[in-house]
Amino acid sequence: MKTGKKLTLLIAEDDVDDRMLITKALTESFSQAVLRCVENGEILLQYLRREGKYQDDVKFPFPQLILLDLNMPKKDGREALKEIKSDNLLKKIPVIIFTTSKHEDDITVTYNMGSNSYITKPGSFEGLLALGKELEKYWGNTVLLPA
Repeated sequence: MKTGKKLTLLIAEDDVDDRMLITKALTESFSQAVLRCVENGEILLQYLRREGKYQDDVKFPFPQLILLDLNMPKKDGREALKEIKSDNLLKKIPVIIFTTSKHEDDITVTYNMGSNSYITKPGSFEGLLALGKELEKYWGNTVLLPA
């Protein structure tokens, strides 16, 4: 996105501490990002479908990129990914699996379901900062995303 527009990232992460660290790191390292967070796959789909409080497009802008944790309560990342990629309006949104799991089954299954990337969470704040810069370089500057 060389137009100088901000890229809206929607982060689905159930762990409060992880959500705080991810948001802080991406805010510091990803200069062209608007970040929004949800706690589980059920709320993620409400946000994407503009249900309930998520009808306000200013307060809850539609994401151009989703960071999706796999292991969440209510509706996990696998279930949410399946619903996103089977919905004609939502399937165009790139989904990056962002999890602690390095299980080959998780990697294979989520790619087969349509995820665009699979990233294991860095173990440090510095790692999150570096990841934010990589995400900005690739998803924010290199790739052209649908409006």
